[in-house]
Amino acid sequence: MVRLLDADPDLGALLNDSRRDQAERELVVRSHRLPVGPWDVSRLAGATADHVGLLIIDGILSRELVVADHVSAELLGPGDLVRPWQPASRTGLLPVDAVWTVLSPLTVAVLDRRFAAEVTRYPEITAALFDRLSERSLRLATTQAISQLTRVDRRLKALFWHLAERWGRVSGDGVIVPLALTHRILGQLVGARRPTVSTALSELAEREELVRRPDGSWLLRGDPPDAESLARKPSSGAAAARAQDLLRPARRFDREGGGSTSSGEVIAAIDRLREALEPGQLRELLERRRAEEPEGIDPDDDVA
Repeated sequence: MVRLLDADPDLGALLNDSRRDQAERELVVRSHRLPVGPWDVSRLAGATADHVGLLIIDGILSRELVVADHVSAELLGPGDLVRPWQPASRTGLLPVDAVWTVLSPLTVAVLDRRFAAEVTRYPEITAALFDRLSERSLRLATTQAISQLTRVDRRLKALFWHLAERWGRVSGDGVIVPLALTHRILGQLVGARRPTVSTALSELAEREELVRRPDGSWLLRGDPPDAESLARKPSSGAAAARAQDLLRPARRFDREGGGSTSSGEVIAAIDRLREALEPGQLRELLERRRAEEPEGIDPDDDVA
């Protein structure tokens, strides 16, 4: 049993001093500790409608929504209110499954029907919980917008600065994001394949903009991206230069390569090219390359 406002003091931000003291004494809830690994929420299916939910006190939780073979992830942490017994999809028109995974040891406060009755005396706390739900919705919308940026390296950089808003801490070398996120989860967050994410992370590390630390956390260097750097259409000169840089590695996939390049590297290179260019730019670039090829050489042999 824990005092809710001791475990999450920000929930009482709207209370005056006297009401806060009273709420600290009266709002006592149960807490549970969950270990790292998959979380089977099927046993929570019997939760009644008057059960408010589970409030995360400590730790990191991921919710993955699966549509066919595509997965979208959401990261949840201290202060988030979850109701994992809710079905991922309330209709049968689109099959959606939810998978919950504890990424670091999780502590949740159980806001059950007893709490629901007691908190009616404190509408300020109810308002604070509604604010948390609104903030979560905004974070989801922001992550969705990030996943639509061109180029995966831009998406990753924007994502980590977005995560730094909540979890980051400033150090002498930059901003540390203490989340041990795998390339797979990062791909689910930004809407990209894992090999493409690995390639983009290598590029960011080479530019010393994002570096993985030995403990699994991440170090952000430099300044947060501005609207111009994330714009869909860079200057024509910059776009052409980057497109040429991306096409050069394709030469490695020609007849002289002897098949030494793995299919994963080929897919990653193609994905990078697609992410770098707007629709129509790829065709224009290929036509230009064909015009530049010497006679007797089929340009299609060099471009995957």
